[in-house]
Amino acid sequence: MRAAKRAAPPLRGLAEALVAYALKCGADEAEVSVADGYEFNVDVRKGRIETLVEAGERSAGLRVIKDKRTACAGSSDLDMGTLRRLVRNAVRRAELGSPDEFAGLAPPAGERVDAAALRLYDPEIPRLDAETKVRLAVETERAALADKRITNSYGATFATNELRSVLVLSNGFVGEYEQTTCGLGVGLQAGDTDHRVEGSWSSSKRRFGDLETPEAIARKAVERTVRQLGPRKVRTQNVPVIFEPTQTAWLMGFLFGCVAGTAVYQKASFLAGRLGERVGNGLVTVVDDALLPGELGSHPFDSDGQPCRRTVVVEKGVLRSYLCDHYAARKLGLRSTGSADGGGVAPSNFFLEKGGTAPEAIVAGTKKGLLLVRTLGHGLNPVTGDISRGAFGLWIEDGEIAYPVSEVTVSGNLGRVLETIEAVGTDLEFHAPVAGPTVKVAGMTVAGR
Repeated sequence: MRAAKRAAPPLRGLAEALVAYALKCGADEAEVSVADGYEFNVDVRKGRIETLVEAGERSAGLRVIKDKRTACAGSSDLDMGTLRRLVRNAVRRAELGSPDEFAGLAPPAGERVDAAALRLYDPEIPRLDAETKVRLAVETERAALADKRITNSYGATFATNELRSVLVLSNGFVGEYEQTTCGLGVGLQAGDTDHRVEGSWSSSKRRFGDLETPEAIARKAVERTVRQLGPRKVRTQNVPVIFEPTQTAWLMGFLFGCVAGTAVYQKASFLAGRLGERVGNGLVTVVDDALLPGELGSHPFDSDGQPCRRTVVVEKGVLRSYLCDHYAARKLGLRSTGSADGGGVAPSNFFLEKGGTAPEAIVAGTKKGLLLVRTLGHGLNPVTGDISRGAFGLWIEDGEIAYPVSEVTVSGNLGRVLETIEAVGTDLEFHAPVAGPTVKVAGMTVAGR
């Protein structure tokens, strides 16, 4: 445990003073965010500490608007003299900018979200001492290396983060909350020099008590690694592809980039102009929910000061909403969804709703296909929805895992994927803010030999 928790600086008073000073300097509107954080990160490999970071950080961010012209600035020095110079310079820079008819703070909202009800802060995390944190990483790696099939380790990591945030706007909004996160994971190798495979597993939570144990993380990392031993090549063909939850997560991340208001108004998404249209089949319901208690993507308000909420993005295949900050919403003639994240749009808990089929049954119901377990490369085009990524997986024959597959490319189109989902699993878990359960797609091109 740290010797004593640092006295919290008067963040709210500081932010309010800077907003008032910005208005005094000639700004029409002003926004100030101040954060006080503490992070710990240890990387352990072969039982030895490779890196250890333990640091506190305070920062202030500023946005001023004058005559529809905007300027932003930031500083890690919270000295009032420094921050006042920052404000004066920002106002002068705003005067030199180009006007934007859509610039401006969001109007204050009547409703508020109770931050305490979201369970974002765990008081146990600040009480953890450095020795305990290092020991957790060491134990995780040791448990994984105890399996003789594992030949090497990329190392184990344990990390914690504590953050107190304050946001003050000149429209009268004042909000603040505390949050914590912690994470534990390990990366492994198996096989000999010419036939190495790799895998990993990690657990990230807001509360230390919810974290998976070192033994559980090691066991899953080992399983995910050794199942890829002895891979074969397959010929190029169009077959059903089953996305494991970790793979559905990147698929949902791609979808988020296509429904983000910034991409939509820039015409950089194949879903632009398609609100109310069918973009998937009836198995597809996608939600962005910032109000799930204790989850990593939950928060009470966004960087525009708008209350966060639950937004149904796709409802049984129909595109119901884009995700917008105030700026994107004004550009599109829509309402903000409370998705602002410091000048852009970000997901909260963005996920495909779970279905009614057990993942084992999805595999058992597949005569031939690929269970996708890992991908690499960028290969995602939001303008067209096209997908092309290097892939590793497990080949399915007659409803059973037959052998691992490597050196293939999986390609298709996100729109087509959403239209041809045949089954959605029951195994939705939030290991990150973007998530999804096991999903079976009727057909994608698996390019091999």
